[in-house]
Amino acid sequence: MKNWRVYLIGLGTIAILGISMWASLARPPELKVFLAGSLMGPFEELESSFEDEFHIDVQLEPHGSVEAIMQITELNRSADLVAVADYTLIPQMMMPEHADWYIIFAGNEMVLAFKRGSKHASDINENNWYRILGEPEVRFGFSDPNLDPCGYRTLMLIQLSELHYENDEIFEDLISTNTGIESKTVDGGYIIEVPSSEYLEPNTDKIEISPKSVELLSRLEEGGLDYAFEYKSVAVQHGFEFLEFPPQLNLGDKKFENVYSQIRVYLSNGKIKKRGKPILYGVTIPKGAKREVDAVKFIQMLIGEEGQRILESKGQPPVFPPVLIGEDLPEELSSPVGQ
Repeated sequence: MKNWRVYLIGLGTIAILGISMWASLARPPELKVFLAGSLMGPFEELESSFEDEFHIDVQLEPHGSVEAIMQITELNRSADLVAVADYTLIPQMMMPEHADWYIIFAGNEMVLAFKRGSKHASDINENNWYRILGEPEVRFGFSDPNLDPCGYRTLMLIQLSELHYENDEIFEDLISTNTGIESKTVDGGYIIEVPSSEYLEPNTDKIEISPKSVELLSRLEEGGLDYAFEYKSVAVQHGFEFLEFPPQLNLGDKKFENVYSQIRVYLSNGKIKKRGKPILYGVTIPKGAKREVDAVKFIQMLIGEEGQRILESKGQPPVFPPVLIGEDLPEELSSPVGQ
């Protein structure tokens, strides 16, 4: 009788192992993507098309772009694809140790998002927005410049506004008075010095600083904020009202690249340095990616007709032809990519 029990237990164990192995084999392979939070809208739509066509489970993990890259470079996590809101972060933080190449595939511009119930929403325009943000009862937000390009681009925009409106008190009134962030004039331009995140010290009665810009939207929706600095695509996708800035400020117009370049931002006490440039997004496959072949297929869809259509529909202009920079680009990507 004892032998029968052992036999039955053995059969049960084998059955359990067999079911487990079958379940494992039945699950589709996973494609891990670290991406900027502002890309979630278009990438979720692209994810659906990709999964239907290739039967691969796309796992999207949003972060601020700096934080997305740090998942690989600092935390040694594995990903098959990295897509960021500032393409210059890839050569600055990933190459050559963690990546060989990248593709510039989309643009954007900065806007000021709000609701109809936001204070002074009926009065705000491109000539008085900085005065309205300075009103004592108005509360606004932006993302952590050390983690998210939308955050350091907000600082660039506000500093550029001093040149555009010929008012050298805007940055001081809105930012320096309410945070640990400082700006100084150097060689005809500006350097904005951002302390480490734990020392940003926002005046919470006036300003909210969030790890990702998209996280500010829930605060805007519930009335905890009156205004939030966002990308135009994000405001469009989430149905918010938004104020468009003049092109000299919005970091979305190549004609004003020389104007934007007058601003430099030193992040995390000078560890990362960024110069004002038009907003352009970049994508790469990290070295050692487990599913490089599938990642290449995803990028092909992203920079192809379907990806361009999705980006355009989400308020985010695609770059066409996309631009390749670097070496050892997968052969499947080299032919349709313009230099």
